[in-house]
Amino acid sequence: MKAFVVYTLLRAVLFLAAWILILGVWKLVDGGAVTGSQLFFAAIGAFIVSGVASYFVLRGPREALAVRVEERASKAVSKFDEMRTKED
Repeated sequence: MKAFVVYTLLRAVLFLAAWILILGVWKLVDGGAVTGSQLFFAAIGAFIVSGVASYFVLRGPREALAVRVEERASKAVSKFDEMRTKED
């Protein structure tokens, strides 16, 4: 569970950082107040940027999460096989 929480929090932080960066650049270029449509398009851009960046930046936490999921799946399969053997 810890690996899942860590990975999810890191993804959220990466998304927020990208969103704030895009909004900051947009405000510097545009110079006006930030509108609702700019917030929406900045969120879409942040989603894309953070998704690509997380592939490279969050490789370690993602692999740790994958190992944990694989361990739990193996335990579940072995427990299921054990129950099936007892049943037979």
